[in-house]
Amino acid sequence: MQINKITNSILKSQTFLKCLEKVSEHGTSFSAGASLLFSSTIRPLSIYITPDTEKENKQYAMSNSICSGLVKFGMVEAVALPIENAIKKIDKNPEKYLNSNTLKKLPQRSYKLITQTIKLSTGLITAIPKSMITIALIPIIMDKIFSVKNEPPKPPQINVSFESFQKSLNFTGGIYNSLSHKISKIINNPKIQNLAMKYETKDKDISKHITAGTDILLTGVAVNQTNKSKDIKNNRKKALIYNNIISTAITLIGGYGFDHLIKGKTDKFLDKFKKLNVNDTKINKYIEGLNIIRPALIFAFIYYGILPIFSTYMGEKIDKFVIKQQAKTKEHI
Repeated sequence: MQINKITNSILKSQTFLKCLEKVSEHGTSFSAGASLLFSSTIRPLSIYITPDTEKENKQYAMSNSICSGLVKFGMVEAVALPIENAIKKIDKNPEKYLNSNTLKKLPQRSYKLITQTIKLSTGLITAIPKSMITIALIPIIMDKIFSVKNEPPKPPQINVSFESFQKSLNFTGGIYNSLSHKISKIINNPKIQNLAMKYETKDKDISKHITAGTDILLTGVAVNQTNKSKDIKNNRKKALIYNNIISTAITLIGGYGFDHLIKGKTDKFLDKFKKLNVNDTKINKYIEGLNIIRPALIFAFIYYGILPIFSTYMGEKIDKFVIKQQAKTKEHI
């Protein structure tokens, strides 16, 4: 009974609810921030303690993790922050941006599904350039942190500097206001509204699906860029590629599997949370925040904590097995 009282008190506390509201408003930023934290601490540590694996393969995997977190945070923030703030303006003043038909007929839950999808899609939009820059930065991290250089040393060139990119963006009220009007056109679209109303009960899964799609795209581009890179040692490429593919595949399978296992408990928790805060006008924001946090923590626990040891170990073993088989084939020719 005492535990239930404490749990109920936390779920109704203004601090907890305010955190959920912030996550709801800045879901992509939350995910990018969590990725930066885990990819620069927990994942490199897990890779470092991987047994029976060559030191340099570990170093490449650790560099990949650090670069991935840094680039994801920087690029997602550059794109996501204006969109998140533009939607926040619509939330605060819907009459200014949404037409009368939308205000009358679009349910709040459907509206949140549309805006959540728009915000989370920024991760998908930035996936390709993120992977390209991540792979380009790996040799720099290898050089600066681990003092490992390819031969001949040839630092990668990134044509677009962050400073020039930052100058091209005008982070003032003007850009947010303009974006708010553009986003409102999407929300006001009857076809978009019909889709949202049809699938509004799937709102708790949208974050999970977009995260999965983004990871698949990131991995595909990373594999291609690693294979083409002239600044990553040729004898280390395959191990890094196998590591990325194994990591993504197991994370998605494990994440979806675990989320399915706890579905019943998740639904009961959400029902309890709704009853405790039934009279709060921001209940849909809080639910959205919970639906963003749940898959983010599940995928992070698997991808950054448990998996790196297995994927780093298996990536190297598969690479050596393939090399051995290729050598045998050449002998028979």
